Amino acid sequence: QVQLVESGGGSVQPGGSLRPSCAASGCIFSTYAMGWYRQAPGKQRELVAAIASSGSTNYADSVKGRFTISRDNAKDTVYLQMNSLKPEDTAVYYCNTPTSRGDYWGQGTQVTVPS
Repeated sequence: QVQLVESGGGSVQPGGSLRPSCAASGCIFSTYAMGWYRQAPGKQRELVAAIASSGSTNYADSVKGRFTISRDNAKDTVYLQMNSLKPEDTAVYYCNTPTSRGDYWGQGTQVTVPS
């Protein structure tokens, strides 16, 4: 059973930075694609960034140039470096991995950027 546990959210002033992380277990992490999604109140969950097992990445247009996704296969962990945070980045951030048995999700970590 794949398990994903996020940490590292919090509240930060506009322009600040956060670096949430997601620790995976129950899988051969290095072979899995990983992603970060977010869901703001009243909005649908959206993809923020993804990283393939090869290390290739893709980002939502709204975060390009500000967010960086990375992975440490030795630690079975994926990170999301978030810089130049804006109030519109406020959301619950979820870690995800798509597998042949379905998608797995973490419990989410709150990121708040007050206006």
